[in-house]
Amino acid sequence: MANKSKVLERIEEEFSGHKIEVDEETRQVRIEHKELEKGLTLDLPRLESKFENKGEDGVQETVAYIQETFAAMKKQKSLSGKEQTIYPVIRSTSFPDKTEDGRELIVEPHTGETRIYYALDQGKTYALIDRQMLEREGMSEQKMKEAARFNIRSLSIPTRADDVAGNRFYFVNTNDGYDASRILNDAWVKEVAESIDGELALAVPHQDVFIIADIQNEQGYDVLAQMTFKFFGEGRMPITALPFIYEEGKIEPIFILARKKPKGK
Repeated sequence: MANKSKVLERIEEEFSGHKIEVDEETRQVRIEHKELEKGLTLDLPRLESKFENKGEDGVQETVAYIQETFAAMKKQKSLSGKEQTIYPVIRSTSFPDKTEDGRELIVEPHTGETRIYYALDQGKTYALIDRQMLEREGMSEQKMKEAARFNIRSLSIPTRADDVAGNRFYFVNTNDGYDASRILNDAWVKEVAESIDGELALAVPHQDVFIIADIQNEQGYDVLAQMTFKFFGEGRMPITALPFIYEEGKIEPIFILARKKPKGK
């Protein structure tokens, strides 16, 4: 490869004992574990952007993520007795609905931009739950989903607030892997909607952030759009650059330029 990136060089150095392939057309790099014959595919431009922004720390984060993923693959994925560690995770609609070896993942519609997957927490990482895993454990899909929904409602939702141009933005960023999943805590979102002064908008640009916005003027939508796009470009697991409007218990993607003025403004 001409002008090989420093990030790719480091990945090849750190995982020299494993199979590494680069797709020049899609600009993706796949690292496959030598013994397990399973691996993960990463977006090279995103890794390079992280390196530019964070330097060596960005490289170490990527290396640690690959190592943690390999470690999780080595563990026997058993759901039995682990109902308290099952959580829903939000992904984009373009995210695969099957594993790379053809197993069907448990997927549920969410919005026009997002879908819900289910994961077994394994400490520093998690494994997405597939139908074969459910059948092996004798667990029904309904029981698994009920456990996941209960568990996400049990997570705390610490927020950091920031006021911009007369609008208030709240950020959830615990880095526990389920920040975006907190958008599924319907009771909490409804409570927020009833307590704010303007219109409620939400955003899940990547897995590790959930943005709640109290929009009180047109500029608020512009700020939210810029904010969401910025976070989307920085996340390890990007979801969507489109924010959502919350109205009457429903979440719908919004295109900022076409958005009407807030009520009463």
